[in-house]
Amino acid sequence: MAFENLGEKLQGVFKKLRGKGKLSENDVKEAMREVRLALLEADVNFRVVKEFVKNVTEKSVGHDVLESLQPGQQVIKLVHEEMIALLGSSQSQLTFSSKPPTVYMMVGLQGAGKTTSSGKLAGLLRKQGKRPLLVACDIYRPAAIKQLQVVGRTYNIPVFEMGDTTSPVEISEKSLEFASANGHDVVLIDTAGRLHIDDALMDELGQIRQRVRPQEILLVVDAMTGQDAVNVAQTFDEKLGLDGIIVTKLDSDTRGGAVLSVKKVTGKPVKYVGMGEKLEDMEPFYPDRMASRILGMGDVLSLIDKAQQAFDDKQAAELEKKLRDNSLDLEDFLTQMQQIKKMGSIGDLLSMIPGLNHAALAGAEVDEKAMSHMEAIIQSMTREERKNPSILNGSRKRRIAAGSGRTIQEVNRLLKQFEEMRKMMKGLTGSMKKGGKGLFGKKGFPF
Repeated sequence: MAFENLGEKLQGVFKKLRGKGKLSENDVKEAMREVRLALLEADVNFRVVKEFVKNVTEKSVGHDVLESLQPGQQVIKLVHEEMIALLGSSQSQLTFSSKPPTVYMMVGLQGAGKTTSSGKLAGLLRKQGKRPLLVACDIYRPAAIKQLQVVGRTYNIPVFEMGDTTSPVEISEKSLEFASANGHDVVLIDTAGRLHIDDALMDELGQIRQRVRPQEILLVVDAMTGQDAVNVAQTFDEKLGLDGIIVTKLDSDTRGGAVLSVKKVTGKPVKYVGMGEKLEDMEPFYPDRMASRILGMGDVLSLIDKAQQAFDDKQAAELEKKLRDNSLDLEDFLTQMQQIKKMGSIGDLLSMIPGLNHAALAGAEVDEKAMSHMEAIIQSMTREERKNPSILNGSRKRRIAAGSGRTIQEVNRLLKQFEEMRKMMKGLTGSMKKGGKGLFGKKGFPF
């Protein structure tokens, strides 16, 4: 999970601060020493760490903070504010050309996830009503064009290519003519990368930039490379002039130092982060939301965004009616599980909920397979069995267990859990009908 180690350590520091009624300057400085160590261990640039700790310490040892009723909370608030500033203060959105097509030039080293990110970004733009076109300008890496075509098919985005014998500069020029002729209002140019930065790479990218005049040049960097990602960003910016950065594989990086350093070091905003393999796992980057997640304050807004993308309004209305009528069946149960899975891993979703003990959660194992096992069991039932679980006798259960590759005990456990949930929902909806709210508001959904 992204920032797992850093979040756990910072939350440990804050727990000590909250436990003290009064704070002295020494208390603050001791806490900041621990914050400094946690940031350095997270692979944050040492100059960034030095300035961050200096700013927080200076603000924290002021009279208004130390003499306040809750000085510990005040220090945490200052750390939160400083971290938001470090990450970029506010969300930086893509800009669009006044005269289409808008051209985005995707650059980066090999292995950073540039081709996949190009496809995901195109998919997100298509959801916004745009008509994107992917352009294959990497003619050097074996099967690079084929990879972009596969990515294009995955997200239903057309790919413009001219093989591997035409120069990338000419391909990029011709792609704009093709886009204008075929009604594409956004062009994403997937350029070649190298294992390292060299003059030949930069010369080629410079020529493409000169010919197509992109609206934005977006650098794709791999979070797993830590400080290397920051150095790469700095060099690309000096040579080409970047407009934004996409950080990939953030879900696999428990440190997160690249995201925390890159804006401060380069001055260029992080626009998107990759949190997994699926299209919906590329997220717009919100500095305030990310800071809250790191500090264990949750991220309700991102949770709501994910829910809105995953849940169908019509299905939600039908579910609400069934909850009120206590007519929820296993078909509905299966649909809800599938929609929750679209939102991402259970661990990531739990980390967005404020009020949970996120330090304890970091060490807990969330069994992602359990939901898949439950899905398999329900999918092995007939439609009649899902609608009316009471008809499930011993022979039916044996057939379902064999069909799903699970045990009869697991089938019985699922049915028991489902029945307990129905009883709970009946009690809650019964309370609502009598005029009490219980855990629900006027519309029948939890606050």
